Amino acid sequence: MEILVCVRRVPDTSENEIQLNPAGNDIERDDLVYSINEPDNYAVEEALQMVAKAGGTVTVVTVGSDDDDEEVLRREMAMGANHGVLLSDEAFDGSDGKGIAIILKAFVQKGKYDLILTGVQAEDGGAQVGGMLAAMLDYPFASLVNSIVVDGGKLKVSREIEGGNKEMNEIDLPCVLSIQTGINEPRYVGMRGIRQVASVEVPTFGASDLGVDASAVGDAGAKVKRMDYFMPALGKGAEMLQGDRAEVIAKLIELMKAKGGLN
Repeated sequence: MEILVCVRRVPDTSENEIQLNPAGNDIERDDLVYSINEPDNYAVEEALQMVAKAGGTVTVVTVGSDDDDEEVLRREMAMGANHGVLLSDEAFDGSDGKGIAIILKAFVQKGKYDLILTGVQAEDGGAQVGGMLAAMLDYPFASLVNSIVVDGGKLKVSREIEGGNKEMNEIDLPCVLSIQTGINEPRYVGMRGIRQVASVEVPTFGASDLGVDASAVGDAGAKVKRMDYFMPALGKGAEMLQGDRAEVIAKLIELMKAKGGLN
């Protein structure tokens, strides 16, 4: 089975103090610490477990712009992925979700992949790329997938739905799946593994290599533009009730009555 996993480099929220830029339409990105989009690790781990059982290869791909994006690919290769591919071109800068999907579609069509995985969402954006990519390729799509079983030329997948319930689906290959966090436990990547892939060639493809119309991607093709960022207004702090259990219960009931929660 040939599996392609789409990954992304994002600001590490655990290592950064996020601040807005003076224009208020983005965060300050200078000197930010970046890392792999955490949900993508689950997608890579799931791909590795699938090929361990069924055979095949795992390729990781990212749309990026510099050596740091290549390092994200090397991390996933150290995790066990067979190949890493960087899609990079100045024309790609400023792409919205649709633009990213267009770029990925062009790359997918240059190969022959049985399965395409994405993380459930990007930590610095939305969760739209997987669905858009599937629609552009005319492939079946399932989101929030938390279990995959290979059954011949089909997959049996479980996905989360409202109310904490799950549904089972049978889906034909090739297809696109967005993988829910918690589907597995991503393996640890040590420095030894990173050193082993440090010199492995990571091919780079630009717009002309992929046959992508530059006017359809990047700032020129973006249909969604970020207009504003703002900090939400702070609400009132929590009220701590003092006393023993009976006193706290009595005070809580009075507060609920006062707020209209009890008649």
